[in-house]
Amino acid sequence: MSEPLAPAFDADQALRLAMETFDIEAEAVRGLKSRTGEPFVRAVQAMLAVRGRVVVMGMGKSGHVGRKVAATLASTGTPAMFVHPAEASHGDLGMIKPIDLVLAISNGGESDEITAILPVLKRLGAPLVAMTGNARSTLARHADIVLDSGVEKEACPLNLAPTASTTAQLALGDALAVALLDARGFRAEDFARSHPGGALGRKLLTHVSDVMRQGEQVPRVGPDAAFTDLMREMSAKGLGASAVADAGGRVLGIFTDGDLRRLIERGVDLRSATAREVMHADPRTIRADALAAEAADLMEQHRITSVLVVDAHGLLVGALNTNDLMRAKVI
Repeated sequence: MSEPLAPAFDADQALRLAMETFDIEAEAVRGLKSRTGEPFVRAVQAMLAVRGRVVVMGMGKSGHVGRKVAATLASTGTPAMFVHPAEASHGDLGMIKPIDLVLAISNGGESDEITAILPVLKRLGAPLVAMTGNARSTLARHADIVLDSGVEKEACPLNLAPTASTTAQLALGDALAVALLDARGFRAEDFARSHPGGALGRKLLTHVSDVMRQGEQVPRVGPDAAFTDLMREMSAKGLGASAVADAGGRVLGIFTDGDLRRLIERGVDLRSATAREVMHADPRTIRADALAAEAADLMEQHRITSVLVVDAHGLLVGALNTNDLMRAKVI
């Protein structure tokens, strides 16, 4: 028996439905504004006061939203985790303590897996916040605080697949996270600490000392070094520059590939020159305890590709160039 032929693809219809979806879901989010008031404030206050974690629950598509909400809360300063309601009935309820707060997400508020554990949650004594589109549901009746995430209709043409409702849940979850991070005084540095592998983490947590060349890797000559010795040091260390420092380590100057090119263009006789005579005096330097991102900004601002690193006393302790920052993924 042959399979029925699929209807012909209608590009105009696909675009029309896409535009309708955007409009419906945008309206669903805008609709939250008129229904977000005192219960939202109470929910934020309850989450701020909790001594344990915010335990997020949800089934089906609401469960997927719940995982995202828990992840967003955890990454913005509110300890949180997701517990699957079905697994909760088979032992995972032991993960929830009286010092926790439960955020249960269900559009209809009648999910069997959630309603089945409501009596246990109430006996446990953990505060229960419901995010639901049905204020008369079993979940809403058992909750201490109800957040209205209802929508007029789904974007699905059949009005069946959770679409606008999950978008509203996501937006409301983000609103909770944003209000909480602000109330906690959560900063970019705090965000970076929970995202050490991300670009922001690298920029805010990586210091110059983490990426700089140090010890024998640092090209360095004394002020009276012959020009040939200076070039030999630059070639051996591969930085594209060399520090000129006195015996105590105080930076006197720097000589770079660019300086060499400019001297050659001017026809300067370099055979008898010393490092002091060709160096660029009082060069830009950066502290070893500065952020690597500050070194990147310094090099970009002054259009240089290498910078010398000094300690709190101004003594040479390292060097780095743009390649070092690129390898560390700071730039």
